[in-house]
Amino acid sequence: MKFIQSKAGTLGEPVKLFVNDIGQGKPVVFISGWPLSHEMWEYQFNVLPKHGIRCIGYDRRGFGKSDKPWNGYDYDTLAGDLNSVIEELDLTDVTLVGFSMGGGEVVRYLSKYGSSRVSKAVLVSTVLPYMLKTDDNPDGVPQELFDGFVKEVEEDRPKFLAGFAKDFYGVSLLNNAVSDEILHWHSILALQASGRATTQCIRSFSATDFRNEISLLDVPILIIHGESDKTVPIKVSSDRTSEMLPGAEYIVYEGAPHGLFITQKERLNENLIQFINQEIVTISNPYTDIST
Repeated sequence: MKFIQSKAGTLGEPVKLFVNDIGQGKPVVFISGWPLSHEMWEYQFNVLPKHGIRCIGYDRRGFGKSDKPWNGYDYDTLAGDLNSVIEELDLTDVTLVGFSMGGGEVVRYLSKYGSSRVSKAVLVSTVLPYMLKTDDNPDGVPQELFDGFVKEVEEDRPKFLAGFAKDFYGVSLLNNAVSDEILHWHSILALQASGRATTQCIRSFSATDFRNEISLLDVPILIIHGESDKTVPIKVSSDRTSEMLPGAEYIVYEGAPHGLFITQKERLNENLIQFINQEIVTISNPYTDIST
């Protein structure tokens, strides 16, 4: 466990990012989802190092144990933070694993910094390619919903996060998908963030359009999403991303909610281990159809 400094962004002093680096072997950088910290990956970090995988997780600025500046929650800055982690640890042949909001950092990093240090990427329950409903994205989520999230966070963040967690894991009157203790743990992790970071990241993951960047990905991709995800509905996210990346491997977890890193942790671990450890077939761009 250590802190590294990131100079990403144009405002303020360098930001200290908390990094947890466990195990030896193939390096994998895990990027957490909103509104959690790297600790959401506990059940992956408990298992993957046993399979020759080095697990590296960091807290996004504003969350967990990292610094909590007022600004810098746009994806350019957040991808710059990821770049700082990779460069400071001098990582090569890296697999990037981004969950939910973290998928945006994966795509923005690869489109901005390239893949010289990255060999693979996994997109789990991500907000890609574009969440917001607009004239050219009619199946997206209305702006009013995200505005409501911001309003509720600003009025009573603990209450909002507690309710949000239930949909996150698919908890209902008829489905105790996770224990009350897991829900409480989720709230503890989420409340470590600053209120400012919590609302600004809503703006970022809802309004950032990654559609033009996805075509630039030039490493093997694994996409995983829960069929019953109410937080990031699969039809407006990973179904569309997989269509834009026909060379990607796409696995749909039947009946799974957004928080499948808990509810389907054994299956997720198996899929990650297999994908990370499999040999790469060298090709110029797995998502470009080259005609001869």
